[in-house]
Amino acid sequence: MRIIIAPDSYKGSLPAKEVGLTIMKAFTSEIPEAEVTVIPMADGGEGTIDAVVYATGGKTQSVEVAGPLLKPVTTCYGVIDKQTAVIETANIAGLPMVPKNERNPLHTSTLGIGQAIRHALDQGYRRFIVGLGGSATNDGGMGMLQAPGATFLDAQNQPLPPVGISLDHVVKTDLSGLDPRLFESEILVASDVQNPLCGDQGATSVFGPQKGATPEQLKQLERGMQKYARCLETLTGRSLQTVPGAGAAGGLVFAFLLLQAKIKSGAKLIADLVHLEEKIAGADWVITGEGKTDFQTQYGKLPVFVAQLAQKHGAKALLLSGSIEPGAEALSSHFVSLHSIQRRPLSLEEAMDQTASLLMETARNLARLIKVCS
Repeated sequence: MRIIIAPDSYKGSLPAKEVGLTIMKAFTSEIPEAEVTVIPMADGGEGTIDAVVYATGGKTQSVEVAGPLLKPVTTCYGVIDKQTAVIETANIAGLPMVPKNERNPLHTSTLGIGQAIRHALDQGYRRFIVGLGGSATNDGGMGMLQAPGATFLDAQNQPLPPVGISLDHVVKTDLSGLDPRLFESEILVASDVQNPLCGDQGATSVFGPQKGATPEQLKQLERGMQKYARCLETLTGRSLQTVPGAGAAGGLVFAFLLLQAKIKSGAKLIADLVHLEEKIAGADWVITGEGKTDFQTQYGKLPVFVAQLAQKHGAKALLLSGSIEPGAEALSSHFVSLHSIQRRPLSLEEAMDQTASLLMETARNLARLIKVCS
């Protein structure tokens, strides 16, 4: 029996690698004769570097950059071959990096992402995979562009700080100082978000509230984003703010599009990097999951993508998630069955503290069932 375990992380409690290894331990204890392979997955959000590095035998490169509040943070990017660096927005400018009482996208920045890219350029890397999920920012990528040499000036011809509040004060932009190595590089941004940069479905309106913006701040950020976008589009002669996905990560994708980046489905991009489909071919069972499964999972999220690959190759797919919420029944056509690790009433804090043991217990029960039915 051949079993592929390809989960996303259980956000906030277990990274995808630990989820996969825990399930593998449970299955090998119950079905020792099975051939079990763990392929940690991600879709561009938290855990992207860990998943890709583990699955490809790559490594991480430590780097000190500006965090979302412009304070120095020591983080890393992934390296998976001599040309490719994997940048994760979540571990440079991620929302969990900002204390709840300081969450205000007027004052957060993507500067550190540009600094990490510049560091990787200095190391000789010319292919970049950028995961976009989990950002704390709404600066339209202004910070990311400033790190490798872009300039944004106000009405007094003074340089603007690389934060969201500066968008409303942009009068002049200059991209002539951008590091030319950026245009010698391939940049792929991993995102399944389809929102444009501005408007009711744009970066600010849709994602700003969850990053801490008040209604008044949202108006200021939206006004600034439109002003910033007009300046850059006039300068470059390119209309990019309406491109589907330009609003991802607080408009960071808009800035990457100026650097000739290409938007790719996060789940598919990571799957291709780790050769997931090739490994699923010939499997009997494929087990995937995530921290919380609900009605949104059906809209292109990673577990459905994995299940579709399993179906394509005649394997049976099981979903094993931290919780199963109302609306998840819409996934029934993709999976043999859906399972939650919650076996008794628990608070969120208790459930997260006990994730590993609950996962082990549930996975062992699933393994016993599969063994009997196979």
